[in-house]
Amino acid sequence: MPSLRRPALTLTLAALLASSLTVITAPTEARAADPLISQGKPATASSQEGDGLSAAQAVDGDLTGTRWASQWSDPQWIRIDLGKKSDLSRAVLTWEGAYGKAYEIQASDNGTDWTTLRKVTDGDGGTDDLALTGSGRYVRMLGTARPGGYGYSLWEFQVYGTQGDTPPPAGGAVKVTGGQGAWQLTVGGQPYTVKGLTWGPSMADAQRYMPDLKSMGVNTVRTWGTDASTKPLLDAAAANGLRVMNGFWLQPGGGPGSGGCANYVTDTAYKTTMLTEIAKWVETYKNHPATLMWNVGNESVLGLQNCYSGAELEAQRNAYTTFVNDAAKRIHSIDADHPVTSTDAWTGAWPYYKRNAPDLDLYSMNAYGDICGVRQDWVEGGYTKPYIITETGPAGEWEVPDDANGVPDEPTDVQKRDGYTKAWDCTTGHRGVALGATLFHYGLEHDFGGVWFNLIPGGLKRLSYYSVKKAFTGSNAGDNLPPVISNMTVTPAGSAPAGGEFTVRADIRDPENDPLTNKIFLSGNYATGDKALVPAQFRSTGNGTFAVTAPEKLGVWKVYIQSEDGKGNAGIETESVKVVAPPVNGTNVALGKPTTASSSQASYGDCPCPPERATDGRTDTRWASDWSDPQWIAVDLGARTPLRTLQLVWDPAYAKSYEVQVSDDGNAWRTVHTTTTGNGDIDTIALTETARHVRLQLTARGTGWGYSLHEFGIYS
Repeated sequence: MPSLRRPALTLTLAALLASSLTVITAPTEARAADPLISQGKPATASSQEGDGLSAAQAVDGDLTGTRWASQWSDPQWIRIDLGKKSDLSRAVLTWEGAYGKAYEIQASDNGTDWTTLRKVTDGDGGTDDLALTGSGRYVRMLGTARPGGYGYSLWEFQVYGTQGDTPPPAGGAVKVTGGQGAWQLTVGGQPYTVKGLTWGPSMADAQRYMPDLKSMGVNTVRTWGTDASTKPLLDAAAANGLRVMNGFWLQPGGGPGSGGCANYVTDTAYKTTMLTEIAKWVETYKNHPATLMWNVGNESVLGLQNCYSGAELEAQRNAYTTFVNDAAKRIHSIDADHPVTSTDAWTGAWPYYKRNAPDLDLYSMNAYGDICGVRQDWVEGGYTKPYIITETGPAGEWEVPDDANGVPDEPTDVQKRDGYTKAWDCTTGHRGVALGATLFHYGLEHDFGGVWFNLIPGGLKRLSYYSVKKAFTGSNAGDNLPPVISNMTVTPAGSAPAGGEFTVRADIRDPENDPLTNKIFLSGNYATGDKALVPAQFRSTGNGTFAVTAPEKLGVWKVYIQSEDGKGNAGIETESVKVVAPPVNGTNVALGKPTTASSSQASYGDCPCPPERATDGRTDTRWASDWSDPQWIAVDLGARTPLRTLQLVWDPAYAKSYEVQVSDDGNAWRTVHTTTTGNGDIDTIALTETARHVRLQLTARGTGWGYSLHEFGIYS
């Protein structure tokens, strides 16, 4: 809609009373000295005409540059949340050309039940300066009639009044005090070092686990999102004397490759929505005794590289950190008693915050293997704000060298224990600047990532649990410590036959000589993408040695020894094993022979995938068909040949139903094997045939994809 400018019209109280404005509640004279209490507060509306015309634009203090505009219909409204109940003395509406001919100024304590304070029946645009008598937390303009075809449009909606002093939070105000290199976090005026953990269990289970955190010496937990479900966590934390760093999730979150993509340069609607959401929960929890601070975003400056590149990436990073500053200002306008920070996983993000987010009270950083380098980066960057480490622990998957099977070599339990100790020492060693840390992770997940990082996977306490407790309390006196597993080996580590056995061995001891129960688990994280730990079929052969049945699916698997002491503790150690096709006696007579198929994929993922890839003797190439039934693949052996074994190495796109057919001339086929229960594992089929041609007639797929074979082996 075009901007229809009209001359401003300031109405005095006398002019108002003499005009055609209908007064519902007789106003007292507006108190000119009352402050403006609406600017920057959360604003919502019944609708908006388009991007850049949101309700927030009517409370941003820009009288002629930004505006709210509604859809072109009646009624419409715009509402301001003042943050708390306020005595109202005046409303000033600066209309754009599309104004309200009839509208009401209303107030509410709860945002649902409204009282009309002023009613205008013959508005003529310009600027309406209205005296008010009444109170409420929420104030809205309810437009009921327009003079023309456009909607309602306000350059600015200003509300004046008094709010009184905000009582300090029940747990005491939280402040960042001191100066350059000598900062301190204080709670209720007392020094406070963050001794924290990131929170993993459900919020509803907080009361169950919070006493354990307290026993570890933890005083803070960190979350990544804050909403209605947060209250049980805050309540349980307060009941146990702990505090919460309340997070707000922004896109992209969690670093490169995750969390979705937002456009911080152009997506005004997303930013407005998030500011409104943030303001809502800050208002809700600002006086909760467990609230420690607000943390806006997680790893987004780094994560934007997954969404943008080049000059656009730079623009997005500047726009994102500018938005974080907008969020910090909004939070401060609601809550002056708790600091605001923002987390990233790259100290290269700090220059953006330094330039674009001056309203942050402190910075936050996630750092693992390179935790001790954060201090040097802070010094070399010349920063003038302190920081908190919001995630840290042992070296992560992305930081360690690969093992002989080409997958990240996971640190041992002992190395992880020492990693937490190092992380805490490096953090607290930066005195007067690093104000503490929330270590990663008080989580229960018993899966690939959970075993790498969780202190209590499956509810079992590990060596790292006790190292964190010692860091926070200074002692493990009286603790029953977990079993220790060392010198774990897998044989053969690089060639375990699918469905066959391989050997796992380790030294397992318990500090208190508790009787131990040993378990073996497998994870297909690197083979199938499934991060779950599944119990393996195994048998103990004595002296810490186990014969383990390998999975049927090829690829590199993780194998875990888990030793439990019956006292709630566990040692967990892991190595990798490469599962290969089991050896077949005889000669692969299909190797390199002419291979044809009903179809093949020319381009998709790693394709082209022509049929000859299934007879090239390599398990890292494949044939792939179209995504339809039926399909076939056939090999011409060149002459009648004795056939004794067929081995099919399936890709995840496997056949559920198929027939093995043979022929002497390639025209007349006879079926020698049929199955309707294929599961995608390696199929080894015994034959007693003689033929020149061998064909797989594929009739039902096991997935929504086509059919795909790494190897079609025919042995004589």
